[in-house]
Amino acid sequence: MAGPRLAVRALIVEDGKLLLVNAYKAGLSDLWCAPGGGAELHESLPANLAREVFEETGLTIAVGSLALVNEFHSPEKGFHQVEMFFRATITGGALDPAWRDTDEIVSERRFFGRDELAGIRFKPDSLADIAFGPPGEAKYDSLELLVR
Repeated sequence: MAGPRLAVRALIVEDGKLLLVNAYKAGLSDLWCAPGGGAELHESLPANLAREVFEETGLTIAVGSLALVNEFHSPEKGFHQVEMFFRATITGGALDPAWRDTDEIVSERRFFGRDELAGIRFKPDSLADIAFGPPGEAKYDSLELLVR
């Protein structure tokens, strides 16, 4: 079995709201997550993140500090992913309902206030606390089971 998959995700908070995406074709799940995706070899993590965010949202970003390292897995499928969440700010573009994810995975993108997060499913469990909490030392989330 290969080692864990490495992914990068952006914590983009604007006007007190966090940008999340539904990364399931045709909305096959109601689970939301921070925009981002798998890291490509020979490309820095910030460059990977900027590319992934643009592909999924049409936004250009400036990547800031590391905020969270999260792991999740599916033991029965032999899947294990390590995600690195970076704080980021939008430097160009705007959310456009007509935008299509280049990989056709993200079906929806939207900003959520902290109070709105209580009404949706999202991962990781610590996402709201990290995104809306004060910047500081990066946190580590222990291994979570993969959910869809």
